[in-house]
Amino acid sequence: MVAHHPPRVEPRAPPRGAAGEVLGAFMRLGLSSFGGPLAHLGYFRREFVVRRAWLSEAAFAELVAMCQLLPGPTSSQVGFLIGLGRAGAAGALAAWAGFTLPSVALLLAFAYEARALRLAGVSHALQLVAVAIVAQAVLGMARSLCPDTPRALIGLVALALALTLHGAAGQFALLGAGALLGVLLCRGLPSAAGGALAAAVPGPAVAAGALALFALLLLALPLAAHLTAAPALSQAAAFYRSGALVFGGGHVVLPLLRTAFVSSGWVSEPAFLAGYGAAQALPGPLFSFGAYLGAVASPGPGGIAGALIGTVAIFLPGLLLALGVRPFWQALAQRTLTRAALLGVNAAVVGLLAAALYDPVWRGAVHSRTDALLALAGLTLLTLARAPPWSVVVALVTAAALFGL
Repeated sequence: MVAHHPPRVEPRAPPRGAAGEVLGAFMRLGLSSFGGPLAHLGYFRREFVVRRAWLSEAAFAELVAMCQLLPGPTSSQVGFLIGLGRAGAAGALAAWAGFTLPSVALLLAFAYEARALRLAGVSHALQLVAVAIVAQAVLGMARSLCPDTPRALIGLVALALALTLHGAAGQFALLGAGALLGVLLCRGLPSAAGGALAAAVPGPAVAAGALALFALLLLALPLAAHLTAAPALSQAAAFYRSGALVFGGGHVVLPLLRTAFVSSGWVSEPAFLAGYGAAQALPGPLFSFGAYLGAVASPGPGGIAGALIGTVAIFLPGLLLALGVRPFWQALAQRTLTRAALLGVNAAVVGLLAAALYDPVWRGAVHSRTDALLALAGLTLLTLARAPPWSVVVALVTAAALFGL
């Protein structure tokens, strides 16, 4: 007697969706995702792996591992690729727009009201919030990116370089030193790994085109700005360069943008720190801070046009890299020297951010013992009480009003 076995059923990938579905899902997250990129990834996992089952746990882990090792805004890159897998190119754009535009609109409104808020004393309170937020970021990133002696040493070297080297050239040198020290010191150290990639990986031609466009814009925008002396092009080049160099989390964009916009005189130090503090209180990606800077920068198009330039230019390099690297990620990530160099770069950005915590954040915001106590109180609320950033903003604005700051 011959046994009859039921035919084997292969597991099927989740069905493809529509761009409108992706836009709605990500817009809800864009309006509710407080807490920074790590918290955003938690929201993404719960929504798209657990609740909607758009991709597997292993595929999600692989996307996170890849994007954490690329420059750019990690949560935005992961969301962009989730949208790509769900609904193709239209889904990728819908995911980015839905997650980003709510915070862009709120920061644009803040830019228009910034003068009135400065008169009300809110600006100084937001600068103190920035002290607490950046200090929390330095502590958290040091624990995750410098957990051993080699990487702690790289972080300290980067801190010393960041305090002595200035400008974009200094930041390039710092990141290059981190990569070199990573190759020398970090081979054999553990790094992020994940499972199989999700479906809808772009083809080699699309990936190569994205990488070529990334490199072309990185070179062409500064050249065009130099030849034309147009403020809009100069600011676009600064935003693009900053977005292309951010390793290790959105907070690292602070020193890069400060070098580009405050040192050039486009934005004043108090306005810069006030906008950065406001960005912490809002849901969505921290890179939306670029919309605020584009809106308030002078000379330049300013307003809505400046915000549009800032938003597109600061996000574009990270999205192009995510699209370009994804098909080659598994082969690239298995190379020992590549992993070691990226570990070194990630450790170096801890030193870069620690230097920014001292100057401009601390020196620009803390002018008295009361300021220092309020900043420390904000840090305590964030780290020990695990208070959400928006509640810290409310607490420090209220305290500043009570103390007459």
